[in-house]
Amino acid sequence: MELIASQMCFGGLQNRYRHHSHTLDCDMTLAVFLPPQAQAGQACPVLYWLSGLTCNDENFTQKAGAQRLAAELGLIIVAPDTSPRGENVADDPEGAWDFGLGAGFYVNATQSPWSSHYHMHDYIVQELTDLIEANFNVTDKRGISGHSMGGHGALVCAFRNPGRYQSISAFAPITNPTQVPWGHKALSNYLGDDTRLWKEWDACELIASAKEKLPLLIDQGDQDSFLETQLQPQNLELAAQQANYPLTLRMQAGYDHSYYFIATFIDDHLRHHANVLCE
Repeated sequence: MELIASQMCFGGLQNRYRHHSHTLDCDMTLAVFLPPQAQAGQACPVLYWLSGLTCNDENFTQKAGAQRLAAELGLIIVAPDTSPRGENVADDPEGAWDFGLGAGFYVNATQSPWSSHYHMHDYIVQELTDLIEANFNVTDKRGISGHSMGGHGALVCAFRNPGRYQSISAFAPITNPTQVPWGHKALSNYLGDDTRLWKEWDACELIASAKEKLPLLIDQGDQDSFLETQLQPQNLELAAQQANYPLTLRMQAGYDHSYYFIATFIDDHLRHHANVLCE
């Protein structure tokens, strides 16, 4: 890992690193907040944050305002990029913002040309975790959270990998990608036209067979312009009820899809994770 930026923040360090990913076959950047406890040599738990469409590793660290409470709680926060990057990495041929670079959708692509690089699920769940645990003094407890496309990623990573994470939450996640335009575009391109395979990457499908039931906190703004067309939290709520899965879905009056919304409720999510990770 090559350190490319470092700023002191609430007694800790907000660092940015570059490394070569063997899973994605390209160089990747990631942001890591190290709280004061980590600076003092204490082993700390890790919260992984997955960002949404068009974002990179810096959006969360610069806009969410999570460092103050993370420093108090002793949480390391790791925010990776949202897709592979580089001159040889395929992008949307029409230059659209909702697919390709910045929009890896946290799946393992099987279709050309995407399959050469777009294996974000394996990168997040395995390579990134191994990288962090090899380079930092961390405990064996991990949480995962995210926003929009990243909320979808957090849910899918947790549901598909029981035992990998001990806590989970999301902001305005794409809950049912097999049923919405963003999901149709991403899954058909990355995985092909067999819609049966899409279900393996859909939280509403996966929650029914989830092998562990981690209490799930979701915040959703009721003024989110993507609420009905792309996010559909009511579908996940129904699936959770049918599966007897412990979901707390909070509809927040007046809030939209922006980082102002995330910054307002991020402390609740950090405490939700710390209740498990820092006990």
